[in-house]
Amino acid sequence: MAVSSATKKSGGRKSGGKGRKKQPLKDPRGGLTAAGRAWFKEKEGASLKPGVTKSEREMTPDEMRRKGSFLRRHFANPRGPMKDEEGEPTRLALSAHAWGEPVPKTMADAKKLAAKGARLLEKYQASKGKKGPEW
Repeated sequence: MAVSSATKKSGGRKSGGKGRKKQPLKDPRGGLTAAGRAWFKEKEGASLKPGVTKSEREMTPDEMRRKGSFLRRHFANPRGPMKDEEGEPTRLALSAHAWGEPVPKTMADAKKLAAKGARLLEKYQASKGKKGPEW
């Protein structure tokens, strides 16, 4: 009995394992998926949390600190453009969406997000009874 060359090459198996679709690590709307956070925990031991998407009134002081730090770190001095050559938002710009913020289209929009981050950090410092750093 002859075996066709197509069956020989693939070994007669279907690609993709058990028929389950792998969840992507990066969310196309910005940030990481739960699978992406789990992957980084396994590979690097990182303890990543999802972005804070609550309104300012609903945030705890720790959430204010996290979101404020994120906004200042990523948008005070952005490491890249907000749009690529085709006019689509970059991963940097989309990361704001993962934290419940509008996607910045210009550097001026990014600076507004950085200012919001500074304001959140000041609120956090006030809630802790400490004077915040001078920016």
